[in-house]
Amino acid sequence: MTRVKCILEYDGSGFAGFQIQPKERTVGGEIEKAIKKIHKGQAIRIQSAGRTDAGVHAEGQVVHFDTPLSIPDESWKRALNTLLPDDIYIKVCENVSEGFHARFSALAKEYHYDVQTTLKPDVFKRKYAYHYPYALDLEKINQACRYLEGKHDFTTFSSAKATIKGSRIRTLYKLTCKEHGDGIRFYFYGDGFLYNMVRIIVSLLLDVGRGKRNPEDIPELIAAKNRSMIGKTIPPEGLYLHKVIYK
Repeated sequence: MTRVKCILEYDGSGFAGFQIQPKERTVGGEIEKAIKKIHKGQAIRIQSAGRTDAGVHAEGQVVHFDTPLSIPDESWKRALNTLLPDDIYIKVCENVSEGFHARFSALAKEYHYDVQTTLKPDVFKRKYAYHYPYALDLEKINQACRYLEGKHDFTTFSSAKATIKGSRIRTLYKLTCKEHGDGIRFYFYGDGFLYNMVRIIVSLLLDVGRGKRNPEDIPELIAAKNRSMIGKTIPPEGLYLHKVIYK
């Protein structure tokens, strides 16, 4: 058996998420369908670095699968892209050791979240950025980011619907916000992320940017471990899995 690693990008707006679901169009489902054709009807399961939600995009998602076939890397890439729909593209395929795992070998992930701050929404960006037409104080937002960096229990910033049973302690190595295009972009770099964590944090940081919260509130919010202390989870459209980092 050979283990193949693929790096891919996709437009998440046409999918019910990455994870395979009955009667739903998913990223994982489309990939497994293409691999099955290459294997002449034999089902092959893939493992991903993470399961993005409906509407979330990826620029550097990673998957792996085991195959009895011996095919050159470029031929895997070409064959898969021929069979996949236009909203998924395989950027790289390569043979890796059996010790590699798309999820468990990952050291860190980088997510981006795009916010469009113009008064008038851009109809062509409605699936790729969150429209938030307000003046924002970037300096205060980045002050708040400093409080969120480091190792914390991020229960307050995890969806109440999350089914995780283990620790909710994660490490945010770097969190910044910068002007980008006709709005701003948040950059998250951490060892792992809870369900809806990025979208909940961005929601809080936008409140800070508008003066509805103070950066100094954040240590208390972290310590409370209470999701209800923060407002809504903002939409998925502006969220991108940018990169997965391995050794």
